[in-house]
Amino acid sequence: MRVPLSWLGEWVDLPDDVSLEHVHAALVSVGFEEEDVHLGEVTGPLVVGQVLELSPEPQKNGKTINWCQVAVGPDDVRGIVCGAHNFVVGDKVVVSLPGAVLPGPFPISARKTYGHVSDGMIASSRELGLGDEHDGILLLSSLGLDPEVGTDAVALLGLGEAAVEINVTPDRGYAFSIRGVAREYSHATGASFRDPADAVSPVAADGFPVEVVDEAPVRGAAAVTTFVTRTVRGIDAGRSTPPWMSARLRLAGVRSISLPVDITNYVMLELGQPIHGYDLARLDGGLTVRRAASGETLETLDGQKRTLDREDLVIADQTGPVGLAGVMGGARTEITSGTTDVLIEAATFDPVSIARSARRHKLPSEASRRFERGVDPQVSLAAAQRVLDLLVELAGGTIDSLGSTLDASTPPRSIVLPAGRAAQLIGVDYPDAEVADSLSAIGADVHPIDGGWSVTPPTWRPDLVDPASLVEEVARITGYDRIPSVLPVAPPGRGLTREQKLRRQVSSALAAAGLVEVAAYPFVGHEQNALFGSADGSPAPAVRLANPLDVAAPELRRSLVPGLLEIARRNASRGLVDLALFETGTVFLPESGRSYGTDTVPPGPQRPGDDLLAELEASLPPQPRHVAVLSLGQSVERQPGQPAVAASLADVLDDLRVAAHAAGAMLVFRQGSHVSLHPGRTAEILVDGQVVGYAGELLPRVAEALDLPRVVAVGELDLDAVLRSSAGEVQPTAISSFPAATQDLSLVVRVEVPAGDVLSAVRDGGGPLLESVRLVDDYRGAGLPEDSKSLTFALRFRADDRTLTAAEATEAKQGSVRLAGERFGAALRD
Repeated sequence: MRVPLSWLGEWVDLPDDVSLEHVHAALVSVGFEEEDVHLGEVTGPLVVGQVLELSPEPQKNGKTINWCQVAVGPDDVRGIVCGAHNFVVGDKVVVSLPGAVLPGPFPISARKTYGHVSDGMIASSRELGLGDEHDGILLLSSLGLDPEVGTDAVALLGLGEAAVEINVTPDRGYAFSIRGVAREYSHATGASFRDPADAVSPVAADGFPVEVVDEAPVRGAAAVTTFVTRTVRGIDAGRSTPPWMSARLRLAGVRSISLPVDITNYVMLELGQPIHGYDLARLDGGLTVRRAASGETLETLDGQKRTLDREDLVIADQTGPVGLAGVMGGARTEITSGTTDVLIEAATFDPVSIARSARRHKLPSEASRRFERGVDPQVSLAAAQRVLDLLVELAGGTIDSLGSTLDASTPPRSIVLPAGRAAQLIGVDYPDAEVADSLSAIGADVHPIDGGWSVTPPTWRPDLVDPASLVEEVARITGYDRIPSVLPVAPPGRGLTREQKLRRQVSSALAAAGLVEVAAYPFVGHEQNALFGSADGSPAPAVRLANPLDVAAPELRRSLVPGLLEIARRNASRGLVDLALFETGTVFLPESGRSYGTDTVPPGPQRPGDDLLAELEASLPPQPRHVAVLSLGQSVERQPGQPAVAASLADVLDDLRVAAHAAGAMLVFRQGSHVSLHPGRTAEILVDGQVVGYAGELLPRVAEALDLPRVVAVGELDLDAVLRSSAGEVQPTAISSFPAATQDLSLVVRVEVPAGDVLSAVRDGGGPLLESVRLVDDYRGAGLPEDSKSLTFALRFRADDRTLTAAEATEAKQGSVRLAGERFGAALRD
């Protein structure tokens, strides 16, 4: 929220020497984060000038310029070239003298042009940052101004204003207004606050039909709390917005559009109540607030035709929707320069409904930002009247008695705050009188009762719903600096669990191996869950979010791989094409035919019992922790004497071995299949005979759809399953001082026999003397039957108590040959 200081000073007393730093410090002390400062964009000499002479001069390019003599002060006449033609001799204008800087920044200097030295510039509204008008220069008479020649135009037009910007948290939507910020400045400094809503005297009106029809309420909440309409007739919509108003709007971050629209935006910023104006002549009958019909469309003020959802709340007349409630109005009833009669609407809508519509249509607006955080229902009437008063004052209108007032709001619920609760939660011994005074200061109605107070929050604070939120207000108003900084003492005998330690070891090992840890969003689309949620492509049930942040990602992930692929796609699109990534996180695996969730709400004051905890736990789907890795591009970059090495499935398998080794487990790989992975380049991963994951290279069509290189290797492990089967630590083995005996073994087996199974047989048959075995070659070709392959293993034998003879090593190798022959019909290769 941007807050111009002069505007703030209208409603709260500021010091004469107030500075931006002082205001920021005051607002920070009551819980607002400092964002930025905004200064007037016009600097240097900017004065009121009067045109004394005007000589049109046609140019060779077909353009006609005016060579003007302009008085800019007593005995100070400047020659200025101007290309506009909307002024005459005697008009008073704004002149930027050499040394001035206009928004852009656009520095002004004396320069030769069209055969003259132009000693300054006559400025238009757009050049001054006051609006979009650029067809001609700004005539001060059009603003109702007749200042003396030489008057400082910066002060005259409010171009020297300054503003502070603060970050407003979602629970404090009332601070999206000058009214709210002025009240908070008063809390921080004790300065006198004047409520701008109290400065308005609403006039009664009736006769305009308004109906609310809500057959599909969101969460059972009322769609509309208040709905006020008022009418003003005979306005001149073409009048210019006063400089003071356009300057304030600009500093507040709102573009000046037209006088009626600027007035509605001005009141929204001042009171926090979004306002919408309709061209009364374009409305057909009264207004109905309802949900959109299936297939209904609306062209919004931004010129986009939007297909509405049945949950969208719309404002409609007899012919259809004229606005997306709380988000944006419709183009059909837009106020234009020819509008004379205006219907003003000030309403409060269900915050959840407005937030969903704005997100659904990707249409954030200043109005929706306020509605989704909660708007004071009791300010609607004052806001509507404030707009009427400004339209009468600035646009020459007349207030009509046509209007309506719907008020279905209910008083805020009283909260019982026990005495001593603030001291208990905050750790400061607050006197009872200080607690009551603090809550009264924020606008709450505080009544003493036995053992505490009954507190009714003000209507602009819907976030105050329980004693804890009231205690937070006490701490905020009395000052956070009073809260002692005392670190709690950790109770003895606690620390990380075995699983937590092992998960950290896995992450540390992968990072040490050169992979980059990432954290992806847990929300994915249905297609991603279908592609990666099950290996065989069978229907995979997923947890669907009731209120997704993104309609394209409404489900909780069943796999970590989609998140890694999205991160890889984003990095590859920015030129980072050599990637080795990993993530550890939770996946969500609901079982088919089961419903999850519970209506049971745990009690707040005490710990739930074991039965309730068991019920809550049973209401959740299984949420195992997984670890996933991804490699693409080059695993070794090209350098002198070293060719580049492309990343492949082998890199991912090695990364998964690193992860398992850190957890004290050993992985076994065997040929597998996965619906999203390349046939023949996919491995199932086992621990103790149980499948715990998969690895492979993406199908080329899948990689292409994601704008990724052709070869992308991924792998994923059920980390919880690995930890359950692991010893929990790497077991050290003694190193023998006796030499090893090495031998090679080549076995011929059928092509379809997995090499990993043969390796297991060789290891099991080698007996206690076999120290290690590795597959070093897989040969298929001349000298072998077409349906056979030759697997060569490197064997290493060693004894702890003696040097092995060649005969002992050969005998142990023969044990491997025998077992491989029994299991798979393997034979020694000639």
